[in-house]
Amino acid sequence: MEQADNRAEAGNGAGPASDDTRVAYRLQRRRLLFWRVLALVACVAAFWMLFLPGHRQGPTDSIARLEIKGIISDRMQATVEAIDRLASDPHTHGLLLVIDSPGGGVTGGVAIHDAIESFAARKPVAVSMQGVAASAGYMIAAPARRIFAYPSTITGSIGVIMIRPDASTLLERIGVTADTITSGPMKDQSQPFVPLKPEGRAMLQGVVDDLFDQFVAIVAKGRHRPMEEIRKLADGRPYTGRQALPLHLVDQLGDEKQARLWLGAQIRDGKTMPVREVSTQKPPKTVWEFIHRHFGGDWFAMPEALRQFARYHALDGAVAILPR
Repeated sequence: MEQADNRAEAGNGAGPASDDTRVAYRLQRRRLLFWRVLALVACVAAFWMLFLPGHRQGPTDSIARLEIKGIISDRMQATVEAIDRLASDPHTHGLLLVIDSPGGGVTGGVAIHDAIESFAARKPVAVSMQGVAASAGYMIAAPARRIFAYPSTITGSIGVIMIRPDASTLLERIGVTADTITSGPMKDQSQPFVPLKPEGRAMLQGVVDDLFDQFVAIVAKGRHRPMEEIRKLADGRPYTGRQALPLHLVDQLGDEKQARLWLGAQIRDGKTMPVREVSTQKPPKTVWEFIHRHFGGDWFAMPEALRQFARYHALDGAVAILPR
């Protein structure tokens, strides 16, 4: 009887102790799992930061591939800097430029054009036009040694457009007046709150005409054609790749693979050289920026159509873009 009581007492004492041990063990396992997962994430992040696109792992001779897609804004400094780095890199022997853009800001187009022209003066450049490479999208292709396009590619559309809204009538209807105090009679003619005067229209037309002359000169120089020949083609109309070929706006109908093969043939040992993707994104400065860019960035991004619409309507001043 005493032995049974002793076993009961021992059992009653062991119960709470056993429960506490199990709880402590579970907490310890959870903490261990947390730190293991955290260590795994840190290792993956470190790996990606070491092997980000555009980071070289050694001085390997290669052909650079740069894709320019969507609307060209006037803030393309990262792209310009990337092209300049490629031009001065002794291990980059050529540039495969893949364009799928309806155009955009004149200033952004000229900046990229000038960078590609500088590159092309030292190393060969081939362009592969995709679905559309028009207006400023065609401008940046002009300095290339050879331009490839699909028969269905929409290209050309050489011209400049400036949209100047006039909201003055609407303001009058709702009883709002806009008084402008200017330093000269032309200063308010680009504003949408005052009517456009004949002399204001002439002034803005002069700006567009000058930008258009620059565009024509860029294409004539890049394509090695007379100015007047290009001017006749540059009434703003788009051309298909098949239409552009006899007009000397493109050199060959073909895809990106054919452009790559042609470019490799222009470079010593270029046929066997690897093609290296070029990123215009700067390396992330923080771990959070890295995680947001590679794991969470697209979750919160607006749809591509809305993003392009927003970029288009953010363009200010004269633009070289395929009308939609």
